[in-house]
Amino acid sequence: MKLSLILLASLAACAAPAENARLLFASGFEGEVRFGPRVEAESYYEPIIGRDAETGFSWPIKVLGASESALHIIDHDGDTALKNALQTVIGPAGTPTRALYNAQSHRTDATQSPYEILNIREGRSDLYIRYWMKLGPEGLHQLDTWRALFEYKTRGYAAGNGFRLISYIYTDEAGRPYWHWQGDANPENAVWEVDNFDIPVPENEWFLTEYYWHWSEGADGRALWRINGKVVGDHRGPTTLNRQPIDFIILTQIYGDANPKRQWIDDIEIWSGLPDVYFGAR
Repeated sequence: MKLSLILLASLAACAAPAENARLLFASGFEGEVRFGPRVEAESYYEPIIGRDAETGFSWPIKVLGASESALHIIDHDGDTALKNALQTVIGPAGTPTRALYNAQSHRTDATQSPYEILNIREGRSDLYIRYWMKLGPEGLHQLDTWRALFEYKTRGYAAGNGFRLISYIYTDEAGRPYWHWQGDANPENAVWEVDNFDIPVPENEWFLTEYYWHWSEGADGRALWRINGKVVGDHRGPTTLNRQPIDFIILTQIYGDANPKRQWIDDIEIWSGLPDVYFGAR
């Protein structure tokens, strides 16, 4: 991890409840980090395993009591539509780094390869997640498209009595990309949503993305998304329905109708709340 770079990238404090946030996981894919054996199914799971030599944390991710977390390869069209790799590239600091590479060439149905934090046992908890991301320019200027980046779903979502928090890049009818932040009860029933045209969508350059939520069905709930320290959306209110706990988290995602597309992910951190090192004393 390039902690000095990350500290420089963080901006000034943001009002939030005071808490002593703990670092739960950190990895820049260095050292022994690698792909494990595939777990075959109708779709298949491809775990990331091994100890990160720079942070000391090990894959797979086990925050909130999770188990069996992995990349989930769905509708992969005979292994032709999706590619995942650990690559050495020039990273956010301008020096070589290992990063997770995802690419999607086409879509057959629900073609995607999210990294899923699975079987969560402590799903009524707050989390703060940050990582560096780079998007290839392909697919970012097609007309009226969508591309999912991150989400969580609570238990009961598939049955219609749960909640999903999700982030997107949309493009409008002129092919202009913009951010979309949404909480919904099902894909057609948004509980709340935010569009942000003011923060540019970076192309072929690294940017910092941050997510924070306070799990609640009341007015004290919060769902914050920032890009390079700028607020895309900061919803205050419910982040669940029917007090359902979070079932699983899609930490990274490559999915949508804007194809082809590719991306790189590096320097992931997961905290138990908003850390003072990035948000200042509160």
